[in-house]
Amino acid sequence: MSFFKKLKESISTKTENVTNKFKEGLTKTRSAFVERVEDLMIRRKKIDEDFYEELEEILITADVGVNTVMELIDDLRSEVRKRKIEDAAELQPVLSEKLVELLQGEDQVTANQIKLSDNGLTVILFVGVNGVGKTTTIGKLAHRYQQEGKQVVLAAGDTFRAGAIEQLEVWGDRVGVEVIKQQAGSDPAAVIYDALKAAKNRNADILICDTAGRLQNKVNLMEELNKIYRVIQREVPDAPHEVLLVLDATTGQNALSQAKLFGEKTGVTGLVLTKLDGTAKGGIAIAIRQEMDIPVKLVGLGEKMDDLQDFDPDQFVHALFSDFIQREEEREELEEPSERL
Repeated sequence: MSFFKKLKESISTKTENVTNKFKEGLTKTRSAFVERVEDLMIRRKKIDEDFYEELEEILITADVGVNTVMELIDDLRSEVRKRKIEDAAELQPVLSEKLVELLQGEDQVTANQIKLSDNGLTVILFVGVNGVGKTTTIGKLAHRYQQEGKQVVLAAGDTFRAGAIEQLEVWGDRVGVEVIKQQAGSDPAAVIYDALKAAKNRNADILICDTAGRLQNKVNLMEELNKIYRVIQREVPDAPHEVLLVLDATTGQNALSQAKLFGEKTGVTGLVLTKLDGTAKGGIAIAIRQEMDIPVKLVGLGEKMDDLQDFDPDQFVHALFSDFIQREEEREELEEPSERL
């Protein structure tokens, strides 16, 4: 079975709605990245140094990341030699397969899933700089869990940014979940403490905590987060169950820099890439996954309430190469009658 057939089979259990959301959300990246790759393979039939150099440039432009691109090109060279590939078009499924491997990492089954507590309250902490879509992501995730029948409480721990508490309250009203808050400028750890108590008293299933995106300096930010961790672990010893870093995909390599800063200091367990529908540089998902070895758990594929989706490497790559896959299927269908004759 060809790789693209396997890829389509792997997503066949997912709803058509989810598949379409990935396809629509990655339209800009598909146009800027995959279409250029296809054009390269049509123009340059032969796989030579010029071919590799141009492919390298396309991958870097898509923000796949220089280090990752170098490794990927080396892998492709090795596969070309091993499989004795001569026609550039034959390299497309090989490239797709390598991208899936890069996005999955070693633990393919559970790496991209949000961890929930087996027993009792699940605490999910959101971190990230201001303006990346942190509060919107929290609201959409709360909506999802509400739809699944879970009781959710939100903690307005970003007490320093003007309007942050009010913004979270708007989302709370919109999705029908309670928001625990204090006045602007209050101690964020105190807000989280109140929220933990409230969540326990209400027998809530999930507590989602917003945190300050930026304080006076990095040291203050990290000290504040450490204080929050101590409060959480005192009340729920095995929490937080997830520390999700929200990154704006449209910022490309700047998102990678933020991932490195927060990842080293805050014990981030997963990443959320927002605004993927607004960028042609969706390759940043691959760069971050490789550079940080932290799984992408959620992706924002649009502005609708259900456009926040679990990250699925197969869906991601299928969405990128969907036009090519469709053409391949049409070509095979045309060939089948003549083969039967």
